[in-house]
Amino acid sequence: MDEHLVPDVLETVRSSIVTVVPEIGPAEVTREASMADLGCNSIDRAEVIALTLERLGISVPVAEFQGLPDIGSLVDLLRKHL
Repeated sequence: MDEHLVPDVLETVRSSIVTVVPEIGPAEVTREASMADLGCNSIDRAEVIALTLERLGISVPVAEFQGLPDIGSLVDLLRKHL
């Protein structure tokens, strides 16, 4: 796939988090932060993941999301499925 056509996964995740939990500022969403650190509860996290998958047009088995320590790990997982 042409690198220029690959979506910016971090930006997509950031946008999804800010959409689901508007009180989180985009600058707070870094690769090192976790959604729990940002104050997202389990429902928020599920909504962020669902919205991000929809925006990226991909499907990822739910089991693969278990134990991801931070947003960077989530981004890396999603990139593998593009």
